[in-house]
Amino acid sequence: MKFLRSVVDSFANKPIDWDELEEALIRADLGVPMMSRIIKNLQEREAWSLLGINDVVKVAREEILRVLPTTSEPIRPLPDKPKVILIVGVNGTGKTTSTAKLAHYFQKNRHRVLLAAADTFRAAAIEQLGIWAERLGVEMIRGQYNADPAALCYEAYQAAEKRKIEFLLCDTAGRLHTKTNLMAELQKVKRSLAKRDTDAPHETLLVTDATTGSNALSQAREFHNAMGLTGLIVTKLDGSGKGGIVVAIQDELGIPTRFVGTGEKIDDFALFDGREFVAKML
Repeated sequence: MKFLRSVVDSFANKPIDWDELEEALIRADLGVPMMSRIIKNLQEREAWSLLGINDVVKVAREEILRVLPTTSEPIRPLPDKPKVILIVGVNGTGKTTSTAKLAHYFQKNRHRVLLAAADTFRAAAIEQLGIWAERLGVEMIRGQYNADPAALCYEAYQAAEKRKIEFLLCDTAGRLHTKTNLMAELQKVKRSLAKRDTDAPHETLLVTDATTGSNALSQAREFHNAMGLTGLIVTKLDGSGKGGIVVAIQDELGIPTRFVGTGEKIDDFALFDGREFVAKML
């Protein structure tokens, strides 16, 4: 995954071309503010010493670690009610699979989980989550195709409360962040849950595909404006050249990456570790 290493290696045996380095950092999806800080820091150093490849690596690492949290804050259960986690995102990012992986993660940590199949627009999504629920031995609340997702999440909360479930994971329908009506529907889900618990949902996680690149920043911005995101689940970090978007979203929007998916298997899922991430980048 050392997608930034290839950037800096291109300057190993020649003087730094600032325009070329700037373009390379932008291509790595680190975002314009981060790129600008790295370039500025390097140019200040150049005033008093000759720059080499190690300087580029060192400065990039320092600037990125200044932004990224070194450890991810664990999601802990609440003492006397279900913790509701709303899973949102555009189509095709691996949202339903990530919901299942998150359920498995909580299971491994000895927590009880209930799934809500709130993607009622895609019949296959209900079936897909149902297959995962069966494999994991997790209960699931489902409705009819085209049912109201807000009502379903309300019902799921009631069930979780009654059964003393620690985590309720609501898998919502994939939606384009540019569609106002679909974003309004998510807000309706949020209002519905708040009728049972004014603090719910307690976490709203955006599933984003690392290969999406800079478009993921636009997605995060719109979902954050509509819902108030508390974190990201980033998929396809195993082979992506675009993982720098994690840095851009944290830097520009203040939304931390909480979990990463690194493969197809149910256990290919972990808490985000900033230091490990930067070590793999550079």
